[in-house]
Amino acid sequence: MSPLDNYKFHFTDQSFQHPSTANDSGLVGVSFILTLEDLICAYRFGIFPVNDPADPIAWWSPNPRWVLDPVKVKVSKSMRKVIRDQPWQMTVDTCFADVMRLCAQSRNRKSGLDTWITEEIIVEYTKLFEMGRAHSFEVWNGAELVGGFYGVLTGTIFSGESMFAHESNASKYAFIIGCQFFEHLGLELVDCQMHSEHLESLGAYPLDRDFYLDLIKRKGFENKGLMGSWTEVFQGFLGQA
Repeated sequence: MSPLDNYKFHFTDQSFQHPSTANDSGLVGVSFILTLEDLICAYRFGIFPVNDPADPIAWWSPNPRWVLDPVKVKVSKSMRKVIRDQPWQMTVDTCFADVMRLCAQSRNRKSGLDTWITEEIIVEYTKLFEMGRAHSFEVWNGAELVGGFYGVLTGTIFSGESMFAHESNASKYAFIIGCQFFEHLGLELVDCQMHSEHLESLGAYPLDRDFYLDLIKRKGFENKGLMGSWTEVFQGFLGQA
């Protein structure tokens, strides 16, 4: 049975139940439209949307929450060689919507099913990007975009949403360099949201949902010093590396 079965309420007015009330699957609520205001409110309280496009939009706050300390990201010996030898270039915040679309295409190819990253999702997350709240990391081989990921900044937490790779290890390369950049920015956690073996291999671990929510509450949702494009900041970081 789907977690959406028999769910009794939906919202369209930014009225969320508190995440601690989520059922065992982590489902907080469902809605039939996605708005920028919903997204801002959701991330403020550690909630994010993921759903089958055929279903209403589902909003989640899983317990445990899978997170990663950017200072402790695991880099295997083989990945150290990749980082050292690959002729890739990396940028940040230069083509946010393109990264989202490539993430959607990648997930569609892997599963054979439609992804939750619909055009509606892309439009609303791009508004977050334009506000300086969302960011994309891009890996290039010449003029070709071959890997990357995107996510949302919540105080001192970066909530990773999805990644893609058109060349082997390109998304892992983006994530590892991204974590080094997060450490440079002073971010405390990468929110991986749910478990995956791939992210666990990079150092992700489970964190109690109440502790995660308390961290957001104590550290705050806004991080004025990091709002806006990270393009030039990242270029400076690479120059210091």
